[in-house]
Amino acid sequence: MLSVFEILKVIFLGIVEGITEWLPISSTGHMLLVDEYLNIKMTPEFKDMFIYVIQLGAILAVVILFWEKIFPFQTKDKTKPIIRKDVFSMWFKVVVACIPGALVTILFDDYIEQHLGTPAIIAAALIFYGFAFIIIEIWNKRRAPKIKTVDDMTYLTALLIGLFQVLSIIPGTSRSGATIIGALVIGVSRIAAAEFTFYLAIPVMIGMSALKLLKYILDGGVFSGGEVCIMSIGTLVAFLVSVFVIKFLMSYIKKHDFKVFGVYRIILGVIVLILLNF
Repeated sequence: MLSVFEILKVIFLGIVEGITEWLPISSTGHMLLVDEYLNIKMTPEFKDMFIYVIQLGAILAVVILFWEKIFPFQTKDKTKPIIRKDVFSMWFKVVVACIPGALVTILFDDYIEQHLGTPAIIAAALIFYGFAFIIIEIWNKRRAPKIKTVDDMTYLTALLIGLFQVLSIIPGTSRSGATIIGALVIGVSRIAAAEFTFYLAIPVMIGMSALKLLKYILDGGVFSGGEVCIMSIGTLVAFLVSVFVIKFLMSYIKKHDFKVFGVYRIILGVIVLILLNF
């Protein structure tokens, strides 16, 4: 039987996931840091899987909010469905962008999981990429974006963004942060960078969640009623929070840049390093 306190911990993790998955501040880094100090009562194997599986709630929010832009068939006239070639083109670009990260994850996921998920490494990644955001945004003030919409992206642009996404395999980097930084560097507008990041997250996060779930089951993991309840609550909360956070971010970046997230990353990283020395 789950205690009320444990349920509140799961709800808090769902909130953290829903907020940090889409803001460029590292969801996995925050989840690992929260777990480090909150200490939820789960087996290490279930906890590792849980952190990734509740991302499905966040992904559902993207699918619902961007359905009109990501569904490749127009269904207003049911007698004559129209294939939207621009949407298929966008998904092909997403696939191209996924390839580098998929290869690196398959080859190095176990090593990274065992050696790089420490508070010190997470803090270092938070600080490093925090400065990167600030520096890139200052640099961007002197130039106009070359690519203003997702439709303007080429397959080469998608591949380059995918190469930047590889950086996010290090906890604390942020998948959205790495792709947004990469997009800004090669001249993509903030809105297009954020939007493509959302689309890219769909296959990446579904794939990672499926991989972790399959690994857990193949290793002999069996779900108890309490664990099913934990995953359901965490996923639902992540979905609800993600809906609000995605809307906020898309509205925010129309008038502001990403420097505030860089400052936040640096402050959080410094706090973690201080706590490690006490």
